[in-house]
Amino acid sequence: MKAVVIKDLNDLSVESVDLDSPKTGEVLVKMKASGVCHSDLSVLNGTLTQKLPMVIGHEGAGIVEALGENVSGVSVGDHVAMSFVPNCGECFYCGRDEAYLCVENKPHGGLLDGTSRVSQNGDPISVFSFLGNMAEYCVVPASCVVPIDKSYSFEAAALVSCGVATGVGAVLKTADVQPGSTVAVFGCGGVGLNIIQGAKIAGAKQIIAVDTSDEKMQLAESFGATHRVSTGKDAAKQTRELTNGFGVDYAFDAVGNSKVAEACFKATRNNGVIIVVGMGKLDDQIRLSSLLLPFFSKTIKGSMYGSTHAKVDLPKYMEYYRKGQLCPPFCSPMLQWGPRGVVTQGKGAIGPKTKLLYFTDLNAKTGRLR
Repeated sequence: MKAVVIKDLNDLSVESVDLDSPKTGEVLVKMKASGVCHSDLSVLNGTLTQKLPMVIGHEGAGIVEALGENVSGVSVGDHVAMSFVPNCGECFYCGRDEAYLCVENKPHGGLLDGTSRVSQNGDPISVFSFLGNMAEYCVVPASCVVPIDKSYSFEAAALVSCGVATGVGAVLKTADVQPGSTVAVFGCGGVGLNIIQGAKIAGAKQIIAVDTSDEKMQLAESFGATHRVSTGKDAAKQTRELTNGFGVDYAFDAVGNSKVAEACFKATRNNGVIIVVGMGKLDDQIRLSSLLLPFFSKTIKGSMYGSTHAKVDLPKYMEYYRKGQLCPPFCSPMLQWGPRGVVTQGKGAIGPKTKLLYFTDLNAKTGRLR
């Protein structure tokens, strides 16, 4: 089969690889759509350290074609969305409805037993986040697939499984944004747009989009932002000015950068909440005053996968999509496997400075960065 493989840092190509049959507790999925997430780019450039070579891709949807032994809750022919965090249902965190912190989520490049089903010329190839679904097929843990209604589009399900769940979940679950609240979203890429959508669903009265790109902020307004602030100036000061000098109730860092998180702290009112959603580099430290944090009674929270319990929340978010309350941002690049082995995807309204992965033809050896 064909798969998108990172062989080394900044070395990406479409390769012919071999795929073993599913083992106990695993399923074989024929991929129908896979989103290109910034995390995939982070593997390529080394921000996220992974075991290479690796098949990337961790947000996708497809059709179950085969089951290993002892698989329940999913059948051959089911349409499924895929979660990059397994839900074992038995560990300390799953037992506390914190499945996004499941202890099985160990980034070793294999499936739950630590081994991969993908190989090339007899040599094993890792898979990203238990999935590696930028491929024609993938074998994944059954705990990573969620059956969905067959009326849903695969493209929507692919985006809901990661970017939408991360953004919308950060609002509805991690922060529990209340109706009538004020919200600022720093960074209006794919996740940021979904934070904006989540804030709209939650009933926020004021949603401030903060970004360097006018194009992205314009797009943010179409997703529910009520105001925009350019980071070319003092974004925190501008945000406070839009809230009568107090600051917002909730500020979201959708970038993953210490300076952005610190700006969120400044943009938030006393007793406000800062939610860090974007993932930055391991050595990028957030600097805050140990006096001001308690003095202003502010709360800082991390949001892993939007606090998503995939088996419960992905169907809920797909229902939001069905009702028109949620629009997966198809400005995100999509990867699909066409009838003649051609990858098709929409370029969308992404800012010109954003680096995205684009693949043109499965018969072409190398993908390219734009």
